[in-house]
Amino acid sequence: MKDKLNPFHLAIPVSNLEESVAYYRDTLGLREGRSSKKWADFDFFGHQLVCHVSDSINEKITNPVDGENVPVPHFGVHLEPNVFDTIKENLKKNNVQYLDPPYTRFEGKKEQQETFFIKDPHGNILELKTLKN
Repeated sequence: MKDKLNPFHLAIPVSNLEESVAYYRDTLGLREGRSSKKWADFDFFGHQLVCHVSDSINEKITNPVDGENVPVPHFGVHLEPNVFDTIKENLKKNNVQYLDPPYTRFEGKKEQQETFFIKDPHGNILELKTLKN
């Protein structure tokens, strides 16, 4: 029997809900779901991402991966190349600065991937990647 992946649910802190909705809906192109004055949820590529208004935002910690310092904590998703490229174009159009610009990790290996890190307006770090092989 083939394993079925169950959607995950991730709640992150944000300091301004309107700004978060604009970022996740308009810049990243995620579909907005339910919301209130204190939170909003989004379809994060088949998973549920919820932005909760909070005064506590994560501090930056890094861990080395394939010669690069990867920010921790972060969350992300593996995307099809066309979706990955569309998001890169949206980031460019919206003048979003990369925390780590797109680069190839594990070059020449079966797990080769293009990846980048961005920060939402509240300091939450996202990694988006596309597998090459």
